[in-house]
Amino acid sequence: MHFFIYEVGYRIVALAACIYCGRRVWYGAVERKITMYNTDWWDWWTPDFVFQRDAMPIRYWMTMVMAAGGAVLCFLATILGYYQPGT
Repeated sequence: MHFFIYEVGYRIVALAACIYCGRRVWYGAVERKITMYNTDWWDWWTPDFVFQRDAMPIRYWMTMVMAAGGAVLCFLATILGYYQPGT
């Protein structure tokens, strides 16, 4: 039973992260801009970075690829589940 709770919880969190990353990619492609959130603990009052596709294409595509990769990895984690070898 203990393993089952971890298995379900892991898949729910992975699915939520997959949906979050997928929505970021979708809206980034539609609006032609994507936001990279500032996660710095020491400098939290600075604004988030918004990368426009026409103004900053390299940073835009780097952020899009990272978000899409996160969506794919979280989707795979949802499908495969929480694997613990030797249990």
